[in-house]
Amino acid sequence: MYRNQLLSRFFSEWVNTYKKGAVTQVTLRKYLMTQRQLELLAPETTLADLTRLEYQRILNQYATNHERQTVMDFHHQVRAAVLDAVEDGVIRRDPTRKAVIKGKDKAERKPKFLNQHELATLLAALTVDADHPTDSMLMLIAKTGLRFAEALGVTPTDFDFHHQTLRVSKTWNYKNPDGGFAPTKNASSNRLVRLDWMLCMQMKQLCEGQPEDEPLFVKEGERVFNATINDRLAVLCKKNNIPVISVHGLRHTHASLLLYAGVSVASVAKRLGHSNMTTTQTTYLHIIKELESQDNDKVMQFLSTL
Repeated sequence: MYRNQLLSRFFSEWVNTYKKGAVTQVTLRKYLMTQRQLELLAPETTLADLTRLEYQRILNQYATNHERQTVMDFHHQVRAAVLDAVEDGVIRRDPTRKAVIKGKDKAERKPKFLNQHELATLLAALTVDADHPTDSMLMLIAKTGLRFAEALGVTPTDFDFHHQTLRVSKTWNYKNPDGGFAPTKNASSNRLVRLDWMLCMQMKQLCEGQPEDEPLFVKEGERVFNATINDRLAVLCKKNNIPVISVHGLRHTHASLLLYAGVSVASVAKRLGHSNMTTTQTTYLHIIKELESQDNDKVMQFLSTL
């Protein structure tokens, strides 16, 4: 019975059974995208048809317009479902064994972060007042490293200007047309972020006269799109002759400059709301290696004085 089931149909049932409700919505959407690709690439392929040759054909076709890492991700998701079919005896042998992963060359990557001078130039170009909520939010993200959804979820009551802190305890569901507050990405994302005095003054002025428990950067009845904020950021970057980065790139910039300033990985991880230091170390590995090289020079200089 199951051997004659379409591969795409089997994968769909497998996702609904094992992944729905067990993974985040973002991850679930990736599985559903894989399902749609299987429907396009193998519309008539059944589990009985899934030989090593047929599976490689599917991978090769997917690789014609996707980068190698994307093909690898696709392979891992499909393979997980197929291996369950093998374990259940639906398929006798693993058709994904020794699969060759191909793909397009990596596209030229946009810069992920700015250096200190470039960031200072960008911040000087921002107009931070109640009439420019987008610029004000860019300032907050650049100086705190908040995620986009976290920044949208900030309300006046989240600020403690006396102690110069911002409480991050929620996000704004900007992907939903109706908006609304939503939980943070993980438990570690609930945190207190220290603010510098200048940012405190700017945010305090923005909060004056605003509803205490309403989003500071989302006007009632209006929807904020990530693309709109990125477009504004791109205009500012081009106008000031600095690399064009994304809003998430401001978060990377914040973390990178803190690391270069000598702030520990543990402190940066806590400030960013990472669930563990491994995430921080993996994301900023190239910077950490560069700093380790500098530290080695300092060690040798110190030892030479003994």
